[in-house]
Amino acid sequence: MSDARSLTVGTLSSDLIENENNEYVTFTIGGQLFGIPVLQVQDVLGPQNITRIPLAPPEVAGSLNLRGRIVTAIDVRIRLGLCDREDGDEGMSVVVEYGGELYSLIIDQVDEVKSLSDTSFERNPPTLDPRWRAYADGIYRLTDQLMVVLNVSRLLDFSDRIG
Repeated sequence: MSDARSLTVGTLSSDLIENENNEYVTFTIGGQLFGIPVLQVQDVLGPQNITRIPLAPPEVAGSLNLRGRIVTAIDVRIRLGLCDREDGDEGMSVVVEYGGELYSLIIDQVDEVKSLSDTSFERNPPTLDPRWRAYADGIYRLTDQLMVVLNVSRLLDFSDRIG
């Protein structure tokens, strides 16, 4: 009898794992919807006063002060190879932690938190821009649009830079 219970519990557990939902903070950049796992997001900020850092890579917009901590601001538009932001559009920021440091990801607009099923997650399609593929874990095909799931670790890894 205990064997039957074990089998039932094991079956239920695997069913729950297969139907697990993942929550993402979603945002748009250049009209495209992106998502980052909600547990990686520390804060969401409006436009910030950003100080340029001399000789920094182009995607490093500068640094900002967040409650006494210096935070590196990354312009995700530039990192993803998209056109520059329109003049006067300061964007918003999603603050994440990577390697023990805080980073402000500058994006166009924060959307909402979406809870999406594992069953609708797909690996990166071959038609996805190669630069986006390098920073994305996969996609969700939503009813009216495609959501690209960004991998924060790869997005913030600048180790491939020379010099």
